[in-house]
Amino acid sequence: MTSQAFVDSVTEGIIQPGVERLMACRYFTDLREGTLTTRRLQGFALQHYLLNIAINKGFTLCMAKNAHNQELFDLYLHAFTEEQTHPDLMKRFGLAIGLTEEDFAEALPIFECQAHAAAILRGMFLGSPAETRTSALVNESMVGRYAAEFDACLARRYGVNDHEREFFTVHAVADQEHTALAAQVIARFCTTERDRRVVTHAARNMVRFKLAKFEGIYDEYA
Repeated sequence: MTSQAFVDSVTEGIIQPGVERLMACRYFTDLREGTLTTRRLQGFALQHYLLNIAINKGFTLCMAKNAHNQELFDLYLHAFTEEQTHPDLMKRFGLAIGLTEEDFAEALPIFECQAHAAAILRGMFLGSPAETRTSALVNESMVGRYAAEFDACLARRYGVNDHEREFFTVHAVADQEHTALAAQVIARFCTTERDRRVVTHAARNMVRFKLAKFEGIYDEYA
């Protein structure tokens, strides 16, 4: 099996089924039906805002970690450049649905979201390039899919305007490119049988973390 064929098998066998499970969960079922409470929308905004900040900090440390490797340094510089506006975009959405600046300043990560963020950062700091980008492959695939769902449902059922939905509009498109870039990096650096085991393991775990994140938000912000 070539490296690219291996990445395709992970996407088709692990990530895409995870995406379908996520879109069938209580959070997105309610969103599609227009019955998701404002509080649960706010919970997502707060928790994802905290994650976006953590990811931006993680990318800056990844640049320092890989300063000796121009290829990887440029990769993480590009990722940071793409992500740096996302906390503000998420805050814009949250303010539009009733949150305040103080809510964002005082927000703390709930258990499931902290575990999800910790898994991402662990891969950034301790993982190989292939393992690190496996996190991106899973998360970008899922975010791209649910961003499109949010974008359509918020406009149709919740009256959120284009400016307030920009986070979701951007991610529904940009994450397709980010997913493709992550797949290329994994294929480039996944060269041994152990690399493949690590990537498979990381992908399965990240799917579970992502599913748990939305279950946690649903319950915490009931």
